[in-house]
Amino acid sequence: MQRIKDFNIMELDLDDASRRQQAARCMNCGIPFCHHGLFYGGGRAVSGCPNDNLIPEWNDLVYKNRDKAAFERLTRTNYLPDMTGRVCPAPCEVACVNALNGPGITIRNNEKFIIEQAFKNGWVVDSGKPSQRTGKTIAVIGSGPAGISTAWRLNQLGHSVTVYERADRFGGLLMYGIPNMKLPKEVVERRIQAMRDVGITLVANTEVGKDIDVATLREKYDRIVICTGARTARDLQVPGRDLTGIRQAVDYLTDATKSVLQNGTEATQTLKGQHVVVLGGGDTGNDCIGTAIRQGCASVTQLEISPSLPAERTATNQWPEWPMVQKNGYGQQEARALFGDVTTYSATATRFFGKNGALREVEVSETDHFKPVPGSQKRIKADLVLLAMGFTGAEQWLFDQFGITKVNDNYTTNDSQIFVAGDSRRGPSLVIWGIYEGRTCAEKINASFEVLTAEV
Repeated sequence: MQRIKDFNIMELDLDDASRRQQAARCMNCGIPFCHHGLFYGGGRAVSGCPNDNLIPEWNDLVYKNRDKAAFERLTRTNYLPDMTGRVCPAPCEVACVNALNGPGITIRNNEKFIIEQAFKNGWVVDSGKPSQRTGKTIAVIGSGPAGISTAWRLNQLGHSVTVYERADRFGGLLMYGIPNMKLPKEVVERRIQAMRDVGITLVANTEVGKDIDVATLREKYDRIVICTGARTARDLQVPGRDLTGIRQAVDYLTDATKSVLQNGTEATQTLKGQHVVVLGGGDTGNDCIGTAIRQGCASVTQLEISPSLPAERTATNQWPEWPMVQKNGYGQQEARALFGDVTTYSATATRFFGKNGALREVEVSETDHFKPVPGSQKRIKADLVLLAMGFTGAEQWLFDQFGITKVNDNYTTNDSQIFVAGDSRRGPSLVIWGIYEGRTCAEKINASFEVLTAEV
């Protein structure tokens, strides 16, 4: 249990020889399902890379020790492999042909290797500089994956880009939503510095619509892109919700990261003696568990309203689809080593109890089809409840200020000056989706300028 003693990166990298061998395995494939997104489940689920990364091409170049050429191939589509190489769930690896009879290729870790070579050799900043400026100005609201990707590509195309961020640091959920042990914050800050180095203007501590009005942006910029994410978190309105000690997971993770940035990566005892309950079984819930353990909690309980997934693939969930099977995340694994199995499926909180306004217990009920089962209630100790139940969508108030009444599939809106990309448009999704949306939105904006030029 060495890794719970600090917030440092958990994942170990391959040695150089093993990495080149992994890249060579890619050439065993006749049809590369990995690099093309195949959609199923009503179009919400994807097998392979939704960003159409040219995986076999840059893997072959890694095998041949042509790392700069591999970087150039990789960043034709993915402008942030420093992020996806660390936090992407890698549906490409699941769709890898080699995964039919064993483990898939280490695509994500190879991606991380390529971008680290690029930063070490100065290729990143060189690749982001435009050959000339167009004179067009664009404001990007939000500096998460979609905002960064949009700004990077627009700058490459020669437009002058300013990114506005409401927080004190840039990166959105890359900075404050993903714990340091999964995504070290110096990696995010290195990318932000690269943005400055290529000529992108960055403005922090500025919330559009509050600190700077919409009319000012409309007058100052030719185009405006909303990339503020899907920040409206689900809540749980049950009796006792107003007690102190009940927090949204994203706020808790933000504070934890701020502590790491201020005090260093050593594990703390800020939750010593406290009993933590996490509502939600997804990645964010898992991050809450791992973080609470590093903060010295006395116990942790995770409640997931959905039933447990099967241990093996079903007949309707075959390769190359994502395997809908039960898995334990890193936080759950750590909690199991300390406390035993901490996750209860088909369960939720139905009431909170407190003393002097502070949380003390949670009433837990079994669920059937997401509804509490009468008579199944029991109480457990709780000093902190973290609501990690996902997000419902974008913040409507900002759209209202811009007068946006329609957002189209091609990133345009009812206002020709305003575009929307990332989770603000498509809802909560993966980092790689944000990168894809930012890249393709930037191309759409660039094309809108070309149309204007042609019409003159």
